[in-house]
Amino acid sequence: MFAPPQAQVDQQRMRRAHVSAAQAFSVTPAGPEAWGWQGRTLGRRADRWWLRLVSTPVGKRGGHLWDGTATADAALPRSVPRPRLHGVTEWTNDDTAYRAELSEYVPLPALQAGGPVLRTETELPDTWWSDLLSALTTTAAVPTVRQAVRQQWIDRNFTRFLGIPCPGAVAWTTGHGDLHWGNLTAAPLVILDWEGWGLVPSGFDAGLLHAYSLRTPATAARIRSTFSHLLDTPDGRVGELVALAQLLQVAARGGHPDLTPHLVRHAGHLTGRTVPHPPDPA
Repeated sequence: MFAPPQAQVDQQRMRRAHVSAAQAFSVTPAGPEAWGWQGRTLGRRADRWWLRLVSTPVGKRGGHLWDGTATADAALPRSVPRPRLHGVTEWTNDDTAYRAELSEYVPLPALQAGGPVLRTETELPDTWWSDLLSALTTTAAVPTVRQAVRQQWIDRNFTRFLGIPCPGAVAWTTGHGDLHWGNLTAAPLVILDWEGWGLVPSGFDAGLLHAYSLRTPATAARIRSTFSHLLDTPDGRVGELVALAQLLQVAARGGHPDLTPHLVRHAGHLTGRTVPHPPDPA
């Protein structure tokens, strides 16, 4: 979860819209607020459901993240453990578009509250790891034209953050696109937040989760062993490097400062070169 928007007017606007959504679904919100990045989303438990509100300027309505939850619910097999979508409603107010999604409420907390970086070692059963492997394997086989990672981003940023040439070819597969410890529950596994799902480089999801685990060596090692069939291949190595480049870009913008030295060190290990600390944003 993130902090509410700094501007009180934006907080009030989102809260009013959330109340309107609850009235549309005939549910009653209760419990703490869960804000998304830069106040773009607001979620709360509502009776036996989870009510999530998304807002965007009208001109950006329909972008990649706008309908991700609904398209994932329709496309992914039931064997992929996730909250099922119950209903959707959309409306506009002045220059802002809103989308409200009513989904199953998941009573289990995320494995890492307050952010994506794992800060203490996990103690998860073998069945949890096999369930995660199965879920990602099933997801990889789902056909889609949605893009969670774009080739244009790779072309623009791969060399900038890693100091090595862009890969000549990328093997694409379907993935979650934002696999981190704030989007995973303990057993029984549930994978949360599918709004950004789509095509990713092979090994990207596993590489991203591994990168977010670099402060916890035992858990990082478990990820590498579970997904060695991906990460220890040339295509999977490319996907892992793309994930590292993404996080190094986040670090360049001031994100995850305690993770940054680990990212730099691991990127250097994979590339065989000294990777500098992330440059300032262009």
